[in-house]
Amino acid sequence: MKKITDFMDRYGFHTTPFTCEIRVADHFVNEAYTQVFEHLYQAVDKRMSAALIAPAGTGKTTVLRRLVSGLPETRYRLHYVKVTDLSKRDLCREIAVVAGAEPAGNYPALVRRLQERLAASLDIDGLRPVLLLDEAHDIRPEVLGMLRILTNFDMDSRLVVSIVLAGQPPLAKLLRHPKLEDVARRLAHCATLRLLSRAELKAYIQHRCHVAGASAEPFDTGAIEALYEIGRGNLRATDHLALKSLEIAHTLDTDVVDSNHVTQARSMLWT
Repeated sequence: MKKITDFMDRYGFHTTPFTCEIRVADHFVNEAYTQVFEHLYQAVDKRMSAALIAPAGTGKTTVLRRLVSGLPETRYRLHYVKVTDLSKRDLCREIAVVAGAEPAGNYPALVRRLQERLAASLDIDGLRPVLLLDEAHDIRPEVLGMLRILTNFDMDSRLVVSIVLAGQPPLAKLLRHPKLEDVARRLAHCATLRLLSRAELKAYIQHRCHVAGASAEPFDTGAIEALYEIGRGNLRATDHLALKSLEIAHTLDTDVVDSNHVTQARSMLWT
């Protein structure tokens, strides 16, 4: 008789399930995610800017990775910056570094140099520059206002760079700031994500088990119900709970994960 050595062996997984290490092609996709992706893609395709605002753990990174993967390298040059609490000059320097512009000089000189680099990407290299600012809810209002200047080419007569702002709900409040009205108007679309419904969460669990190699999900009905009640449809919380529940059930030499295992997982993760 084959000896069961770990939970992956017990439940038939080929790779560790419920981790962030998953191919874009294997991401869980439902109608809501598809609509958000399409709106963002259409905005970028038209050289416009957009925003993605979503609570932590609802799939923002999943959508962004799909967007990055869906933009052909032969047409676009994408620059990713994870925002921190920086001054205008320091954020401009960060953007200049990823865009390949010389990150030197005072703030006005940096802006000009960065604009020149972005324009060269389009006019000389034939690649549309896309600037993706993640965790944008951490941007100071006066710094976010810099984006209006950064996207101003030939007295606002050219669409050169697309900017995608991605962040948590405070970003929505930030964009309603009176001094940022012009920045908000430059966004062709503002997309949002929500928590998964009960039915969607069940489909998500099944999908993640399937792409990890299992022929069937090892969670019984009670376990899936507990995952929803505790995680409330939040993907990140569900991933942590599901993985820990599998480990607990295996430790207890059980072939099926039930609600008790999920409850134990909650107490071990969030005490």
